[in-house]
Amino acid sequence: MVSRLELVSITKQYPGCLANDDISISLMPGEIHALLGENGAGKSTLVKTIYGVVSPDKGDIIWDGREVSIKSPSIARDLGIGMVFQHFSLFETLTVSQNIELCLSKTQLNAIGNLAERIVQLSKEYGLNVNPDRYVHSLSIGERQRVEIMRCLVQSVKLLILDEPTSVLTPQEVAGLFDVLRTLSKEGCSILFISHKLHEVTEICHKATILRGGRVVETCVPQEETPASIAKMMVGDLAEQDAGYAKKIGTKSLFNVNCLSLPAKQPFGTSLKDISFELKSGEILGIAGVAGNGQDELMAIISGEDERDVKNSLILEDKAIGHLHAGDRRKLGMAYVPEERLGRGAVPDMSLTENTLLTHSDGFIKKGLVDWPSIQKYTETLIAKYKVKCHGEFSEAKSLSGGNLQKFIMGREIGQNPKVLICAHPTWGVDVGAALAIHQALLALRDQGAAILLISEDIDELFLLADRMAAVCDGHLSPVVKTESTNIDQIGQWMAGTFINSNNDFKGAKS
Repeated sequence: MVSRLELVSITKQYPGCLANDDISISLMPGEIHALLGENGAGKSTLVKTIYGVVSPDKGDIIWDGREVSIKSPSIARDLGIGMVFQHFSLFETLTVSQNIELCLSKTQLNAIGNLAERIVQLSKEYGLNVNPDRYVHSLSIGERQRVEIMRCLVQSVKLLILDEPTSVLTPQEVAGLFDVLRTLSKEGCSILFISHKLHEVTEICHKATILRGGRVVETCVPQEETPASIAKMMVGDLAEQDAGYAKKIGTKSLFNVNCLSLPAKQPFGTSLKDISFELKSGEILGIAGVAGNGQDELMAIISGEDERDVKNSLILEDKAIGHLHAGDRRKLGMAYVPEERLGRGAVPDMSLTENTLLTHSDGFIKKGLVDWPSIQKYTETLIAKYKVKCHGEFSEAKSLSGGNLQKFIMGREIGQNPKVLICAHPTWGVDVGAALAIHQALLALRDQGAAILLISEDIDELFLLADRMAAVCDGHLSPVVKTESTNIDQIGQWMAGTFINSNNDFKGAKS
């Protein structure tokens, strides 16, 4: 049988970085093939080469038995290649339907007919909850990823490239997506699957190629391996796996949300409906949920990004803070890690030193003057402590890989020794080694007595780290339970809203 795609000695050199070094990979029709490696291993460059975004310096691409030159994404799409990027390529001022239409040829549009109806149909089939009429600027990060997935699904692809496709889905939706991928595979569609969730790789992939430092270092049959053995192939002996951590019982109450109800600020936003919970010293409270169910609104009002006055609904150490600005809340001991790294977590064009100063101004500004030598030295300490791969404290934030930027932001916030840390999606899209470092930093902060609110769509991560858990759906918060007294199926059902209008009558709902 002729291979669907064959890469022969693909090499790509950037200034100071050999991104792809003589890479050869072959995919057969119907094969689900995992492409694995740490952030910076060369995965993104390689798939961008396949999709026509990047031109290799040397090497050949063989498609269905013939050599091709893929110089643009439109050529890739004409061949039957669809791709979901980790960093999205959507126009914020257009609707979902308009964004998807931009990638379709006239022939494809004629074959589809009513595009909006097709989106709704596929949305129901995949459980993706994509509204064709919403404007992209009103969507959360997770919702934008679902639009990218949908953009590929409406095309008749022969090769589907998926970069972290399950990070915003409930366990039930992941199972449904995997059923669809298996069906596509049986129909002959090849799938290149990039994921840091190694248990997913062992579940669904037929073959895996592992990259390290721009080179192929291993190939394997995932179903014959374990997540731990694959992780070791990816990062070598440093692949100490998260094997589970002891759960803790929080002590005194540090932060309380009381009967918080708030109308949506945007037309397509989610209103918060009578949300109450408490954060205790020395614990992690995890909140699960599919993107777009009120997480963004909850984070914004707690952090102070949403400046509406909810004075008595937010209490930090017996002090009402719902009327204070974000900076004032920081001064009282609250730190914040947003889901969006570039733009909210860090200013792209600023150096790491300048980004450190943004949230540490009190300690490094004296009589109106910035103590640059001290802030530079402190930034160097953060880089070393959290093993941030960069060219030093003067590196621009946008020059770092996603995992390394996330380690820097986490280190910067934890370095303030906060009483309360509000953290969204801390390891979204980062590699095994970076995720492990971030997990250990969060647990160390918890063990020092901090109270941590962890919002994530990665339900496995929540079960690993959280001492107590809840789920949010349509602006409602489920009962809060001890992690050890619940299970993935129950949390998954709560993420789908089964707790709403049920009088909170749940087995195991008492914490």
